[in-house]
Amino acid sequence: MEGKSRLGNFVEKTKPYICMVSLQFGYAGMNIITKVSLNRGMSHYVLVVYRHAFATAFIAPFALILERNIRPKITFSIFMQIFVLGLLGPVIDQNFYYAGLKLTSPTFSCAMSNMLPAMTFVMAVLCRMEILDMKKIRCQAKVLGTAVTVAGAMLMTLYKGEVVEMFWSRYVHPKTDEPTTTTVDADKDWVKGSIFLIIATFAWASLFILQNVTMRRYTAPYSLTCLICFMGTLQSIVVTLAMEHKPNVWAIGFDMNLLAAAYAGIVTSSIAYYVQGLVMHKRGPVFVTAFSPLMMIIVAIMGSFILAEKIYLGGILGAVLIVMGLYSVLWGKYKEYKEKEEEEIIEAVKDVKKNMKIGSGEDLEANDIEMQKNRELAMAPTLAFSASVPTPPMLAVEARKP
Repeated sequence: MEGKSRLGNFVEKTKPYICMVSLQFGYAGMNIITKVSLNRGMSHYVLVVYRHAFATAFIAPFALILERNIRPKITFSIFMQIFVLGLLGPVIDQNFYYAGLKLTSPTFSCAMSNMLPAMTFVMAVLCRMEILDMKKIRCQAKVLGTAVTVAGAMLMTLYKGEVVEMFWSRYVHPKTDEPTTTTVDADKDWVKGSIFLIIATFAWASLFILQNVTMRRYTAPYSLTCLICFMGTLQSIVVTLAMEHKPNVWAIGFDMNLLAAAYAGIVTSSIAYYVQGLVMHKRGPVFVTAFSPLMMIIVAIMGSFILAEKIYLGGILGAVLIVMGLYSVLWGKYKEYKEKEEEEIIEAVKDVKKNMKIGSGEDLEANDIEMQKNRELAMAPTLAFSASVPTPPMLAVEARKP
């Protein structure tokens, strides 16, 4: 029994880490599949619409069935928060990210997205969600880790170096009919794509901050995810109608475009929004975004397999720095989480001692006073009846008569 309890505690502690690492694999797959779909001519505006339509259809049954009795009422302020969440995530973040991905490459896009932890950390400090006390080592570790992560991402962006030959890349040959190699992507407008990716990352960080605030008031995660995806679908339709005027852009068949929309909608929208919302509710937005650098490493490896992307020395060095920064941030968050647990335990012990003190001291004293009053009331009639009452003289004389 003791071994089972230890195993259960270990699983419970590692569950947030497992969830976030799994999400990074899901995001990495989305980047690869989406890049292929965009290179084949699919409009990223239409892709965003179909993506969130799939996400809404997938998550809606769970919201309707599992949360039918616990779903809070939607007030005007909550509706506005959901409206802004749909605008930040599905519309701004993903449209700009897809536009930047089309102009660059999956590995470069993920490298630029590694600014997400830094942006989220700064915004969380400004919104007072993170307490920055530089006297504590854990805060120093989070700041240093954020800086190292950004430095690693910038190293990947600005320095390529020599091509590092991987043993599996010798057997992978790029297709000549699709411009998916790093060489072709390098000839495109990287500056414009970088600006799009920075805007997308800022919107993504804002989404995490606002989602954390909304989760405290709207405590139905399935319903909140469904509403965000549905609101994003409606807003994306309006944007697509304004930007795309050809009806044939909406055409989709059983091909890579359908796979990209379904995969992105089910895995990286509905499931990802729900999982990151739960983890964020327990560990905060900085913990969630600290895992995003892993996506870049996974994409770099998968890109060398599937898209035959070349891996450069600068990418490897940058990845090493990113992992070091990631572990530094996670160590700081872990120490903060343990301190919070200890504080909760200390407060709980204080409350128990306070209640015991009240129960053993003041309550007992009150009980003694009450018992003393009851004892006096119980004795009062007996004393009255047993006391000798003097008899009037006339009644005494009459009593002596025969």
